[in-house]
Amino acid sequence: MSDSNLHDFYKRYVEALNAREFDRMDEFVHESIIMHSEPSSREALVAQLNSIVDAVPDFHWEVQEFAVNGDSLAVRAINTGTPAKEWLGAAPTGKPIEIVEYAIYRVRDGKFVHMSAVHDAEALHQQLAG
Repeated sequence: MSDSNLHDFYKRYVEALNAREFDRMDEFVHESIIMHSEPSSREALVAQLNSIVDAVPDFHWEVQEFAVNGDSLAVRAINTGTPAKEWLGAAPTGKPIEIVEYAIYRVRDGKFVHMSAVHDAEALHQQLAG
């Protein structure tokens, strides 16, 4: 994929996330993937996404920076939302959260084959504690 095609591909992926169209992940993610350096699956990714939006119904992904190197993408995103249920061991406080996420992806045959993301877990837990 060219750089512009990868950018468009990722934009469609984030649009599907924000629209809660997780049933479309087969358009973006191979059945078997490496997620956070471990063998995983598209099904596990969808389960993870569903658990996030179950606890934080207004969770929103917003891409701030995007870089391409061959078949690899790097993204800095701002994720926001207000937990409505217990999430990551914290009861909801009614206060919104904001997480800076750094993610790296590898694409093969037009779909993600490797997905990895990190965020400041301590800052997130402080926000969740309210």
